[in-house]
Amino acid sequence: MRALGTLVLPANSPARAPLQAHGIRLTRQRELLFEIINNAHRHLNADQLFELAKKRDPKINRVTIYRTLKVLKQEGLIDELDLLHYEGEQHYYETRLKRAHAHVVCLKCGAVQEFFGEPVKDLRDQIEASLGFKIEVARTEVGGLCADCQGEDAVDSPAEVGQTAP
Repeated sequence: MRALGTLVLPANSPARAPLQAHGIRLTRQRELLFEIINNAHRHLNADQLFELAKKRDPKINRVTIYRTLKVLKQEGLIDELDLLHYEGEQHYYETRLKRAHAHVVCLKCGAVQEFFGEPVKDLRDQIEASLGFKIEVARTEVGGLCADCQGEDAVDSPAEVGQTAP
C-alpha cells in the first residue's frame, strides 16, 4: 500500500485495472476519483465527488476533479449524465463498467432508479440489427412519476378523495 496524507490506495486497487487497460497514466487522484465513482451507490455530481475525494485526500482541488473527469470521459471509462435535467444543468457521473441499463427519473421528486433487464439489451440489439449500427455507448432515460409521487397525487386530487371541485 502507499499512503499520502489520509489517502491510502492498495497497490492492487480494483480502480487500477480499468485505468491501465485504457492506457491512462496512473495518478493517485485518477485512481481515487475512479474508485469513488465506481463504488458509488448513487449518481454523483462534480461537487459531491470533490467533497468525497477531499475527505480521502485533503490536497485534491476542484481543478483536478474537473480535469480527471474530462480524461475519464475521453477514455470511455465514465459517462456524464444529465438525468433529464431534473436539477437544471447539473451533470452526474457513473462508470461504463455496469451492464446496459436505463435511468428512470421521477419528474416530481427527482428520485433516480436504474433498470437492468432484457428490454434494454433487446432495444440495443434491435437498433444494431435494423440499422446496421455498432453501438458503442447507449444512454436511456425515462421520465415519469415514482410510486410514492403517484400516491401523493392521488391523495392531493379532489376527484380521487370523493370531493368535488368548486
